[in-house]
Amino acid sequence: MTSASATRPSPRERLLDAAGRLFYQEGVGIGVEALCKAAGVSKRSMYQLFATKDELLAAALERQGPGLRAVLRPPDTSATPRARVLYVFERLEEHASAPDFLGCPYLAVQVELKRTDHPASLVASDRKQALCDFFRGEAERGGAADPALLARQLMLVYDGASARAGIKADALTDRLAVTTAATLMDAAGIPA
Repeated sequence: MTSASATRPSPRERLLDAAGRLFYQEGVGIGVEALCKAAGVSKRSMYQLFATKDELLAAALERQGPGLRAVLRPPDTSATPRARVLYVFERLEEHASAPDFLGCPYLAVQVELKRTDHPASLVASDRKQALCDFFRGEAERGGAADPALLARQLMLVYDGASARAGIKADALTDRLAVTTAATLMDAAGIPA
């Protein structure tokens, strides 16, 4: 075995990489031919690895989860709940300034598919719920009057800011998402 073949990703990995990139850049309507061509994998191989394109989309989204969570979640577990929530919005604003930022991949899939029972919608919903649960947990730790309501409000700001930045309607360079989240936390009684 040569060192080049030893380091080359497997067909499954290449498909997941290509699917993650193309679904994000082009949308879920991208064809199987384009996916296979980008991955350097035959359609036959794709269907041996994934029963359907829907299954591939769900697997690609599932695979992105740990990376996105690592980017968004604050590494400092001793920080205040307020600081931990604001960290998420600071990272969103930071990433939104990148020219290739197209918004939250999970929200995009949910909007495009419109079917809540689609395998990829289920993965996206799970990931979005995990973020909402994080917000709720921090709201509870911070003593919010209504942690569930605050978590929903923060999700609304997160998704709205992500969508607006993704369509290039708002660059988020003025810290609007951070200050809006801070205002919501002020109203909920979470100390600075």
